[in-house]
Amino acid sequence: MIVVPYQAKHLEALELQDGQAYCAPHLTPEYAKALEGQFAFTALVDGRVIGVGGVAELWTHRALLWSFVDRRAGPHFVSVHRATQRFLDMLPYRRIEAEVDVGFEPGHRWIKALGFTLEAPCMRAFRVDGGDSSLYARVK
Repeated sequence: MIVVPYQAKHLEALELQDGQAYCAPHLTPEYAKALEGQFAFTALVDGRVIGVGGVAELWTHRALLWSFVDRRAGPHFVSVHRATQRFLDMLPYRRIEAEVDVGFEPGHRWIKALGFTLEAPCMRAFRVDGGDSSLYARVK
């Protein structure tokens, strides 16, 4: 696995995992382009995109973590996890937030393994499609 700077075309190449399929109608080319930035990366295996992610700064000491994972990323998940952990450790933000679909257990397990703490178990109608999410935060 190699990690490269994120480009909008990387998001377009993903086959979203089932737990994120609800996002597909909202991942427009404009949205994909808006995610490009200093803290956005892509994981590649043999030239194939297996995940994209980064943070969006909300203000000086606060950012929101985002990621989209390919349905075929499973065999490479340990490498993805380690790269994500290194990425989070180097960020300059004191508080990093992440939201996970309320019913997506693999997402809850992963975000906890990355050192995030559950702050709000159910934020009703929070997702782009009107579904519910949980709020996690990692504070240095």
